[in-house]
Amino acid sequence: MIVEVIAVGTELLLGQIVNSNAAHIGSALADHGLDAHYQQVVGDNLERVAIAIRTAIGRSDAVVITGGIGPTRDDLTREALCEATGREMVFDQEYADRLRAYFVARGREMPDSNLRQAEHPDGAELVDNPKGTAPALVLDHEDTLIFCIPGVPQEMEHLLAEVVIPRIVSRTGGPEVVVSRMLRTWGQSESKVGEILDDLYQASTNPSVAFLASAGEIRVRVTAKAETRAAAESLIEPVAAQVRERLAPWYFGADDDTVLSILARLLGEREWFIGTAESMTGGLVAAALTSSPGSSAYMRGGLVAYDPELKAKLLGVSDIETVVDPQTAMEMAVGGRDLLGADVVVAVTGSAGPEPLEQPPGTMFIAVSTPDDTRVRQLRMPGDRERVMTYGATSALHLARLAISGIWWTQH
Repeated sequence: MIVEVIAVGTELLLGQIVNSNAAHIGSALADHGLDAHYQQVVGDNLERVAIAIRTAIGRSDAVVITGGIGPTRDDLTREALCEATGREMVFDQEYADRLRAYFVARGREMPDSNLRQAEHPDGAELVDNPKGTAPALVLDHEDTLIFCIPGVPQEMEHLLAEVVIPRIVSRTGGPEVVVSRMLRTWGQSESKVGEILDDLYQASTNPSVAFLASAGEIRVRVTAKAETRAAAESLIEPVAAQVRERLAPWYFGADDDTVLSILARLLGEREWFIGTAESMTGGLVAAALTSSPGSSAYMRGGLVAYDPELKAKLLGVSDIETVVDPQTAMEMAVGGRDLLGADVVVAVTGSAGPEPLEQPPGTMFIAVSTPDDTRVRQLRMPGDRERVMTYGATSALHLARLAISGIWWTQH
């Protein structure tokens, strides 16, 4: 069963509202084993909405349309559905009477414009919306199920769960589930990961393999569809095992095992506190470490020392003339442990750009000092200033993970 999602609203195209509805619907469809090959976003224009609907009908078994069924003149989804399907608009007097009763029960006078919500394409079913006044519309047009539901998230979510998904699943003849496992790596490029796993990707159907890059980490998603969750997981595991084996030097966790959750666990096991001494990243590493609830159990504090003299005064950096340097990073990490009273300190210094600072933009030195050792690593990151800083913060967290676990000391 192929389901297409159409989100209606000029505000979505202008970026005034984030299209969170499409993400929610896509996730719900996947949870029920339903395929979504396309999503469309279209503004409040009758002709363009009708074209979007006709296009979706031509390539999908079901269409879910959100938005454009309110009472105002720019709510054009009903009219567009009539135009796309060649149907007449009809008026439901019974629903109009229920609308009036709705307003009377709340001591309010109903605007005449609300009567538009009693209109619908001939042959469509109006389904009550207990969260608002706009009913859902359900139309079976030439073997394509079409649903129109409000764009207000709480109304959309209720009708999706109670009306849309059950009816689509009923037509498929039985439920399926889609399960994904996210395998997390750091330290290798997306292109290299793709090369290493190319044969798995080429051969993947069920389960399928996909690659997602985010802030310097490369995630490999393995997804399977089956009638039960257990059956889907049994399909995933052999492929996931191959991914873990091939990417062993860079693999660090799966699903909810983020670098932050792993750091929290490692620090808790050792009863260690961590701190940061940052220059180039401007506090991004400390912000990441404190973003999780309960971080006070392991986070000691952080220092942003941008000025060279501040590096010398607070962190004991010996050469303030050369700050983008491995020795500077090492001294920042060691000095940070003394200043903060932390067991572990990760330090970052570098040239974020766009103008070079001693080194080409993207050059950074990250040092980690623990009770066992102190090491530094040079990295070169591509991209603009924001990307360099973001990737640098991610790298600092991972090098802290490697240092605390002892892997850095034995393998790097």
